[in-house]
Amino acid sequence: MPKSTTTDPKGQQPEALSTFAAAARSGEGKKPSAVGETATAQTAPLAADPKAEAAAATELLNKGAKRQKLDPAPATDALPDRTRTAKP
Repeated sequence: MPKSTTTDPKGQQPEALSTFAAAARSGEGKKPSAVGETATAQTAPLAADPKAEAAAATELLNKGAKRQKLDPAPATDALPDRTRTAKP
């Protein structure tokens, strides 16, 4: 599977969470017309370390299975902000 980059979104689909965030920010309750079926620089998939994503998911699933208190913030803070609201 090829690595995704935000510098060349040509031929890629928009990332789902970026599309949802754009719809929420538009205030219309639907996907903005500017977000089409092809990714733009704002909706291109973000590259992330699969091992970090798996570790965060594993930690949260293990805590949930053991009925421990879930605080997703520490596990997810190391991952990219998929809603792109954070300033670089």
